[in-house]
Amino acid sequence: MSELSVVERLYFGRDDAERDLADGLLRRGFKETAAYNAVVTGRKTLVIGRKGVGKSAICVRLASEPVPAGGVELVTAADIAGEELRAFELTGLPGDHAKSLLWRYVFAVRAAQYLVGHAEQHGGKPPEAVKALKAFIKANRELFGDPRTSIGFGRWLQGLSGALSLEAFGVRAAVDFAQQAVAMEGDARPAQRLRVLEDGVRLGFTELGCAPAHTFVLLVDQLEQLWSADLESNSLVIGLLLATWYIGSHYGGAVRCTVFLRSDIYDSLTFTEGDKFRSDELRIDWTESDLEDLALRRARASVGSGLTADRLWGEIFPRTVCGQSTLTYLLSHVLPRPRDLIQYLNECQYTAIGNGNRDRIHESDVQLATQRFSQWKLKDLVQEYLVAHPFLERLIPLFQNSGYLVTRAALSHRVDLVVDALHHEFPAYTGSLTPDGIVKTLYEVGFLGVRRGNGIVYVGIPLLPVQPHEDEFHLHPCFREALGATSPTGLDLYDRRVAISIRAQVVSGDVLNFAPHATWAGREHRLLERLARACRSILGHLVHADTVPEEVRNEIRTQVRHILDAADRAHSAEASVDEEQMVLEAATYFHTIAARLRRDGLEGDAGADSLAAGLTAQSTRLVRAVGGGLGSSGEA
Repeated sequence: MSELSVVERLYFGRDDAERDLADGLLRRGFKETAAYNAVVTGRKTLVIGRKGVGKSAICVRLASEPVPAGGVELVTAADIAGEELRAFELTGLPGDHAKSLLWRYVFAVRAAQYLVGHAEQHGGKPPEAVKALKAFIKANRELFGDPRTSIGFGRWLQGLSGALSLEAFGVRAAVDFAQQAVAMEGDARPAQRLRVLEDGVRLGFTELGCAPAHTFVLLVDQLEQLWSADLESNSLVIGLLLATWYIGSHYGGAVRCTVFLRSDIYDSLTFTEGDKFRSDELRIDWTESDLEDLALRRARASVGSGLTADRLWGEIFPRTVCGQSTLTYLLSHVLPRPRDLIQYLNECQYTAIGNGNRDRIHESDVQLATQRFSQWKLKDLVQEYLVAHPFLERLIPLFQNSGYLVTRAALSHRVDLVVDALHHEFPAYTGSLTPDGIVKTLYEVGFLGVRRGNGIVYVGIPLLPVQPHEDEFHLHPCFREALGATSPTGLDLYDRRVAISIRAQVVSGDVLNFAPHATWAGREHRLLERLARACRSILGHLVHADTVPEEVRNEIRTQVRHILDAADRAHSAEASVDEEQMVLEAATYFHTIAARLRRDGLEGDAGADSLAAGLTAQSTRLVRAVGGGLGSSGEA
């Protein structure tokens, strides 16, 4: 078997943390970011970020390689009986606090089970508090079952509506967590019953001499699989956060819980204790330099540790794509998160091999991969926010086959065409299905960016909402290929092959007797001169059209120059042309640009001196010059 080429060996890993760990790249190509270090040290216990930013990668990494001084246990949606959790209630207690007691109960039982197992490593006679915990677990083994399985977790929940023995702690009454109050030397609420267990766990860590040097860390991940954007789901998450905050202070540092939560879920929560978590919050944000470093680390893990950035982005990948450095081009076409970049780079490698390019990846491979990747991301965006924004799929067609630059006026025009249908299909979201509401949503999910100053800002940290005065929005480059929105306004390109009629046969007659740069003295000459003057006038107007976005001016300038070049070539007798048809085509094109500027509000309130007015005036003059307006030459 022949040795694999460098492109065939190149691999950037899996796009999910669990399989990435199995492949080894999560270990060999893992980047220990500031976010990772903050979680390891316990400075941050609430990790927030959108899908694909690496929350689960940190979580899986910690679970597979626990911190030296302590133990780690991973709790995911697969371990949790979601329906039972959502349905759990305690009469007389608000839902959030009832769910908080439930999570505290789960954490206390898991900590007790861990501590009993850990005490055996110490050897010798266990302390009395550890003996009590061991007796407690044995007395309730029918309820707890195996804590490592979801069936066991379900049994825990069943135990909440039955009898939980606390005799190991000197309490001889049965505790029923589903009741408001039961007899135990008088009436007591479930929180007091739970406190007996929690105090027993804390005492066990203290008597064993573990706290605070030895910490048991619970990692809670994948809660989005239990979340349904309803009150019960929100209450479940809020209860978890309250429980996390409580155990952080109750166990004297012996037990800690770190929650990994999607930003759209966290940002949708409203609860009075929310200000307690500000110092615990950690929002994961990736810079371009972070992503560049991640890509190089993963490439080295597959190709070899000696791989340099120059070789990766200048030899294996092409040095430039579409006139930009390859790395700049790639990073501009992904949302700033590892999963997107990993998928994109792997698709470039796969496309190159499919095209027979095994020694290096070509620019054409990257361009083809970009088209496929864009289609994936458009579908993934809809799926990512299917619960929070189920109407998102219906909004995407509003931006299809149009320019990537969108104004409020243009968006309002498009929304007006479909708003009744949207309100009928999604009656619970009518407040969000307004032009302003749609802009807010599309900005927050990363579909649209907003012009601020001299640049375009896409959603990031800090999350500054779209302001009322902000009027210019851009589709993220990640989605443009899939939507056919690769130019600012979506104008058709001016193509001389379409705009003029070039005869296929060799021209004969007196035309061939003209000198190479001879001009025609007749009407045809005057029409081409008129067209050239119109183009130069528009180019001059563009210089002062400050109210038109720069990208739009550049696009119009490029197309007008194409028309001017075509007129100059026709004027120099490079080919036989239909001058009238050419001038009329140009006039129509100018009129189309003017109409687009007005319709989409791309020029603000420039009035009679606007670019649109100038384009319309030039279009009218050209039509009259041909005789389309009054049946005359228009030269009088």
